[in-house]
Amino acid sequence: MARKNRKQRYRNETHAEYLNSNVHYLPQAQKQKQVHIHGRNPNQKEYIQKLLDPKQTIIFATGPAGTGKTMLAVLAAVKALKEQTIDRLIITRPAVGVDDEQHGFLPGDINAKMEPWTKPIFDVVREYYNAKQIQMMITEGVIEISPLAYMRGRTFKNAHVIADEMQNATPSQMKMLLTRIGDNSRMVVTGDTAQADRKEYENGLIDFTKLYNQYAQSEYITLCTFESNDIERHPAVIEVLDIYGDK
Repeated sequence: MARKNRKQRYRNETHAEYLNSNVHYLPQAQKQKQVHIHGRNPNQKEYIQKLLDPKQTIIFATGPAGTGKTMLAVLAAVKALKEQTIDRLIITRPAVGVDDEQHGFLPGDINAKMEPWTKPIFDVVREYYNAKQIQMMITEGVIEISPLAYMRGRTFKNAHVIADEMQNATPSQMKMLLTRIGDNSRMVVTGDTAQADRKEYENGLIDFTKLYNQYAQSEYITLCTFESNDIERHPAVIEVLDIYGDK
């Protein structure tokens, strides 16, 4: 009964209250390690500025691998969690690499089924929270992994949503996702159209980018575009992309 009551109490707590009241169960629940976000090139610095600007509700980041699109988005989300300006981190992405959103044959619950696609995000989160903390945060809903196919009908409040690899979303999925935003929430949409598994006419990221560029003026949505010279991984990555003709 005590365990049941404790679980019910956690569900009603904000992220700040959750951390403060779980120090006994989560050793070092609030690590001293602060999140410092620094850009290595002008486009990264502009991206960071938008990530940290509360006026920007939806931020698109497109460009080749290695430019920091996802890493910087996760750092901004972790920073917001640690500063207790949001209650939840929502992670989503289309899983077209496995039979177009079909997760059923993979073992485990939905978190385990999504693990192959969320590893790049949790690699960053693990720099600031240990495995036990992360598991508890997932259990209590502070961190939620939600496949794109399961987002319909939901509204996210007091949350930071990261939608990764969205070059593999359809236009209808993209529209559905972007309309999930609720009060005090932000969304970062990342993708690389050069690595899309969908053709251009069914590509939600390409479709929205075209529509956005035709829109006169956006107050809440912004777009950051990275190029090959923004890549901050090993120089071999730039060479690989050059070989494939991805400029």
